[in-house]
Amino acid sequence: MKKDKDIILERDAEFYDDALFQPAFLDQDFLLAQECRPLRLQMELLKPEVYLSKANVHSTVMVIGSARIPEPSKAQQELEAIQQHTPIDNKALKIAENKLRYSRYYTEAEKLGFLVTQFRGHGDISRLHIVTGGGPSYMEAANRGAERAGGPSIALGVSLPHERGPNRYVTPELTFKFHYFAMRKMHFLIRAKAMVVFPGGFGTLDELVETLTLMQTGKIDPFPILIFARDFWEKLINFDWLVETGMVAEKDLTLFQYVETAEEAWQAIVAFYGLR
Repeated sequence: MKKDKDIILERDAEFYDDALFQPAFLDQDFLLAQECRPLRLQMELLKPEVYLSKANVHSTVMVIGSARIPEPSKAQQELEAIQQHTPIDNKALKIAENKLRYSRYYTEAEKLGFLVTQFRGHGDISRLHIVTGGGPSYMEAANRGAERAGGPSIALGVSLPHERGPNRYVTPELTFKFHYFAMRKMHFLIRAKAMVVFPGGFGTLDELVETLTLMQTGKIDPFPILIFARDFWEKLINFDWLVETGMVAEKDLTLFQYVETAEEAWQAIVAFYGLR
């Protein structure tokens, strides 16, 4: 059976040299015009919604974190390569040492991806899907754990200047690319039953703080926000100082909790929802 687009193309082929005569949905210059931004935003909202609904994806565990921390073996190799240089670049050495330090959470991300994906329950949450940004590092690890558990996982990528494409562990038919960060973050949260945060930079901070804000202001219902590597985050953000200066209420610090292992994170999710 021919699709509507194919019929239109055949019927009006002789006129298509005239750009203005093209149907609007086939006119790329028009669709990419500044005036059509609201339409593009709507399409970025709608497309993943349609395909995720068809795939029966209703509950997700969102995993975010740096794209710059390699798995432990590669982090060790990077450190050793710098140590062999003469003279040693002390700044590069410090960075490599810290990357190795936080690479251990790659293993925890993979374990968590496995634990989440193998879960089968009943009621409102019968199955959980890992969703990441589709990049390397902790995101790759979580997708990798999902694959090891024999289940699908979701990748919500975004167009970036030096993007390398999705990691090889994502499920292709559940992999999406966004232009607008806002739409991407909305899809992270639409089905989220938990948010898992690993060490990261500006992007991770953005996603974490926005989610905390939405939860603090009652824009979204509470769900577990589980932050790995307490030493990293307490050095980066002095949450207690926000309370001491009256910038947030003390109860706001109960919106998240620190964890160090995949098992600890998974048990927090299980306890929150009373999963069996």
